[in-house]
Amino acid sequence: MTNETLIVKIAKERFQSSKAYSVQFVDNAEANDLISNLKDYPHAYVLACLMDRQVKAERAWMIPFEIKNSIGTFDFNDLLNISLDEYKTIFNDHKLHRFNDTMAGIFHLALVHLQNKYDGDASLIWEGNPSSAAVVYRFMEFKGSGPKISTMAANILARNFKVSFSDYYSIDISPDVHIIRVMKRMGFVPKDASNEMIVYKARELNPEFPGVIDFSCWEIGRIWCRPNDPICDECIVASECQKNF
Repeated sequence: MTNETLIVKIAKERFQSSKAYSVQFVDNAEANDLISNLKDYPHAYVLACLMDRQVKAERAWMIPFEIKNSIGTFDFNDLLNISLDEYKTIFNDHKLHRFNDTMAGIFHLALVHLQNKYDGDASLIWEGNPSSAAVVYRFMEFKGSGPKISTMAANILARNFKVSFSDYYSIDISPDVHIIRVMKRMGFVPKDASNEMIVYKARELNPEFPGVIDFSCWEIGRIWCRPNDPICDECIVASECQKNF
């Protein structure tokens, strides 16, 4: 688009870099390594995405690693052979989530779905240069997933892991508290904007890959555009921010 905004420019430069980098949602190198190992444990990434709801991301993305420590393995067949009741016990004993019984069920059903549809190989979800719509749809087939989780999952695959898609049109921004705050303060949307308005504004800003600005907004919100005492003078988009507090 003409008059490309600074936040889109920054996001595109990062995306166009050839370097793939690991997910860094938690302050634990082993947990990050497990989630990022798409070759040996692609199901770890899928399961981590599905856990990311109604708790802080840092807590949700630790769950695969916590379960690995609890049972001593993260081999897919070993996970599949654990019963739902056993998962409920693990989730509750270790207080893995805010809603332990529900998320234990989602975790267990995800394994069953991966076995039934992908013969236990989660990498088939994104293998073969699929369209972004296909990948988002495949994530939405999991119980407990929805547009936000599904687009986030596809976005991280494309952005962090450099998984090749045939297009990126269907990867929307996934509004969380940081992204919402940045989009409003920068003046892209009004203060009372709904999440849907934020999604469509991102589509307008960069139609070929709306979700490309997701991480940049998230990073700005975490580092500079804090809820209280924002560090505006050091922010990477200060020159274009309307500072709508």
